[in-house]
Amino acid sequence: MVNNPTSNTDNKPDVHTIDLYRLVEDIRHWGAELGFQQIGISDIDLGEHRAHLQHWLEKNFHGDMHYMESHGDKRSNPEQLLPGTIRVISARMDYLPDTDDMTEVLNNPSQAYVSRYALGRDYHKLMRKRLAKLAEKISAVAGQHNHRAFVDSAPVLERALAENAGLGWIGKNTMLINSQAGSWFFLGEIYTDLPLPADPAQQTMHCGSCTACIDDCPTGAIVGPNQVDARRCISYLTIELKDSIPEELRPLMGNRIYGCDDCQLVCPWNKFSKPSQEDDFQPRNDLQSAQLLDLFNWDEQEFLQRTEGSAIRRIGYDCWQRNIAVALGNGPKNPAVIAALEAKKKQASTMVAEHINWALSRLN
Repeated sequence: MVNNPTSNTDNKPDVHTIDLYRLVEDIRHWGAELGFQQIGISDIDLGEHRAHLQHWLEKNFHGDMHYMESHGDKRSNPEQLLPGTIRVISARMDYLPDTDDMTEVLNNPSQAYVSRYALGRDYHKLMRKRLAKLAEKISAVAGQHNHRAFVDSAPVLERALAENAGLGWIGKNTMLINSQAGSWFFLGEIYTDLPLPADPAQQTMHCGSCTACIDDCPTGAIVGPNQVDARRCISYLTIELKDSIPEELRPLMGNRIYGCDDCQLVCPWNKFSKPSQEDDFQPRNDLQSAQLLDLFNWDEQEFLQRTEGSAIRRIGYDCWQRNIAVALGNGPKNPAVIAALEAKKKQASTMVAEHINWALSRLN
């Protein structure tokens, strides 16, 4: 999150003297120079999305993500998060690395599948810095405006805001989908008190009768169009959940050890996606096709070293071991795998040992 002090009225030009339409065009130009593929501007009315969020929470689909309900109405009321906010600048940045066949990795039970967004450096810092630079450029024209930039770092309904800004539509898998870029992209926002002209919202959901994402979800987490039960989602199970993974879901996880991309892999709109040109989003440590056993053999120090600057580090070593143990249990019987599981079990935490024992029972 990037903060900027409340505007100084002594050096802030009168907005009535600024060509706001020209400023918006400049913002799009600056955004492109900073590596964003698209910029859109919306107002802060999230009425329909607010009701959808409330229904989702009432069904307890958020599981242990208590932060989804702990911020009250701030998530769906931007002006409560930053008083004075009247516009949101939404930016998208492609992240799909130019890697080998993802399906090929998923079909190889000895390899580890890591969600494509996490193969490179953590996107939070990169995008925050770019958004901060964009805000600086805006301030050079409009004066010091009251603003804050967010990249998945606060209670923000980023997909709803991006849809309202015309960047795409929220698909049946709840991902934001762009008709020219698919869904392999990150989103970031700048809340501002500048009365910028807003873009037309995306009015139509172009998923039609397609149910590929619903049909192909490994754990059946997409329980209906635009309805994801996070408690069954592999991304939730491998990243957000800090306790034991429900035993009935473990066999369905396959070799996915950090996140899941299946609903994007089968989405027809992703035929329009383009590989990212950002060096920081390219794979590190060969995670795009690493062997499960190699990753499981990392000790904690090696885990911390190899995941430095990566989003993966935030789950911690125990969850990393837990996830890989499940994947090994879903793989072929291998004496080396059994030996590694037995060796790690001796010093593992209670939670990790439980998953190791489950894997061993499957392999034996």
